[in-house]
Amino acid sequence: MRPVSFDPDCRRCVRLAGFLDQVKGDFPNYFCKPVPAFGSAAPGLLVVGLAPGMHGANATGRPFTGDHAGILLYETLYRYGFASAPQSRSVDDGLQLIDCRITNAVKCLPPQNKPLGAEINACREFLAAELAAFRDGGVVVALGSVAHKSVVAGFGLTQKSCGFAHAAEHAMPRGITLIDSYHCSRYNTQTRRLTGEMFKQVFARARALLA
Repeated sequence: MRPVSFDPDCRRCVRLAGFLDQVKGDFPNYFCKPVPAFGSAAPGLLVVGLAPGMHGANATGRPFTGDHAGILLYETLYRYGFASAPQSRSVDDGLQLIDCRITNAVKCLPPQNKPLGAEINACREFLAAELAAFRDGGVVVALGSVAHKSVVAGFGLTQKSCGFAHAAEHAMPRGITLIDSYHCSRYNTQTRRLTGEMFKQVFARARALLA
């Protein structure tokens, strides 16, 4: 049986399921379910984030849409030809990703944007299935250390062999390259831990590898 890459009705994590119910009560119009991946079915570039944001993907149902973290991401994807527009506003805005797909290590909104280790592990089955279906010779960009660790584990590799560092590159199975980036969160961009130029460097390298 092929592993399942997404379950729209997943409630295996009791804490996350209960939190989604609570948020849905506070914001009845929010999506408040596991957020599916968005983009091309067979992409050359797979972007892996941490988890849906409260007023972003958890509200809209599309990764990195509706919150601060998505501003820099979609602008950069557009700059390097991976998106049809520089802004992602809603699931029906007509935006298309080009040879690119965006997913998260954890599909459900976690309290305070901090999933527990057990929740990350429980969701890894879905990410591992996405990686298994990902095309040979492609590029994976991991946004943050949690996404990085989930990708490495999803490929069945040890963490010791692949330390996280911004712009670091790691050889994955099947000729796939993993590139690390600091997460494009409001905190990282406002503190200048991650600048626009640093972020562009990562996606420029991804484009060069795919070329």
